[in-house]
Amino acid sequence: MGQHASARDSTAWTVPASETPGVHELADTNGIRLHTVSAGPQDGDLVVLLHGFPEFWYAWKHQIPALADAGYRVVAPDLRGYNHSDKPDGVAAYHIDELVADVAGLVSALGREQAHIVGHDWGGVIAWQTAIDRPDVVDQLAVLNAPHPSAYEREIRRSVDQLLRSWYVLFFQLPVLPEASLRWNDFAMLERILTDGPTRPDAFTETDVRRYKRALGQPGARTAAVNYYRALARRNAKLTLTVGGVGDNPVTAPTLLIWGVQDDALSLALTQDLGEWVPNCRVERLPAASHWVQFDAPEQVSDLLLSHLP
Repeated sequence: MGQHASARDSTAWTVPASETPGVHELADTNGIRLHTVSAGPQDGDLVVLLHGFPEFWYAWKHQIPALADAGYRVVAPDLRGYNHSDKPDGVAAYHIDELVADVAGLVSALGREQAHIVGHDWGGVIAWQTAIDRPDVVDQLAVLNAPHPSAYEREIRRSVDQLLRSWYVLFFQLPVLPEASLRWNDFAMLERILTDGPTRPDAFTETDVRRYKRALGQPGARTAAVNYYRALARRNAKLTLTVGGVGDNPVTAPTLLIWGVQDDALSLALTQDLGEWVPNCRVERLPAASHWVQFDAPEQVSDLLLSHLP
């Protein structure tokens, strides 16, 4: 199926095999190799879970067992550049077109023509764009706290509030400094994001934070993570997020948008008036949850996904 079991000793993984809700594997796609965690029956409908910034497959630690127990074949990759996946050099390697090709190639490598695609944050951006560019690959779509690209463009153009919320995108355009700030004082910024951002006090345990630090501390991971934003800003292809957008290309897949209302970076307005671009969209707003919605409300998010997927 184009997928290769890892020859690594299990102690090399950020999360040991004995504490992983699935199996560590490596998959070839789009000229690179992605590290994945897979669970559930081989013949189950495929669900691909795409994490965000500054995360890794572990962002789905609550949803992997819930979906697998329901009979789905669940695959959660480390996105290119993250944790144990390949980290190609250069900003252009992280263009949205490459990220979409990674997802389409992964589905093919797993021996499938289609999958249910679920994404959070940057994984949600990729999920949206995959559904737009490669509708043949996406059966059902679910997105967590990530805006449809045309909705984001709309709010950036008309809303000072969203523009101010997006300050970090500009910061990440600077050379060297973003990577240094992420690493400074034993990843203090990352720890603050994970401990202060969620609304549930114990959303991320000390073990979780330690594992996130280890993942972002992999050689080349910080530059790769920031290069997602650099590639977005330098946009040199036909599809962009802030200028030009995706035109009128609709998302044809049945779509679930789950939104933690207490998101500091993304306005609630991004969840409104989506019918023009996503005619078959169900929006579930969770008032008590933050951007880290699947950690703030893990059982609710899992239940919503299970209610959406066939």
